[in-house]
Amino acid sequence: MGLRRSVFGVAGSLVGLLRTRLELFALEAAEEKARLIKLLGMAFAALLFLTLAVLVFSVTIAVAFWPTEDRYLALGLLAALYAVIGVVLLLLVRHELVSGPAPFSATFEELGRDADLLDSVHAARAEQDALAERQRDES
Repeated sequence: MGLRRSVFGVAGSLVGLLRTRLELFALEAAEEKARLIKLLGMAFAALLFLTLAVLVFSVTIAVAFWPTEDRYLALGLLAALYAVIGVVLLLLVRHELVSGPAPFSATFEELGRDADLLDSVHAARAEQDALAERQRDES
């Protein structure tokens, strides 16, 4: 009867532990989703206004250089400048995606702690069983 109660107690603890970890995972997923939507909205707005600024700037340069012989050079330099800025920004985005923090890191950290705790409990239980067996052999 004691073994059955112990097994049910351990199973209940494991279910409670799993429930807590799943709640943490769901909370982190919701936070990550909200953060991603916010970032995408801000990025879209920034791209819109930067595109408008680049367009107005390009038209201003084109109008300023139009009566001169250097108008094609000015437009070519603008295109090269925009290309360089675009490549640099793409490389920065790639770097951020590759080296950014891992999503759900708190959940993985908690699961790691749980695994360590279960390993220590298992080791203690094995040590206790070995000690009990030695005591039986001595009797």
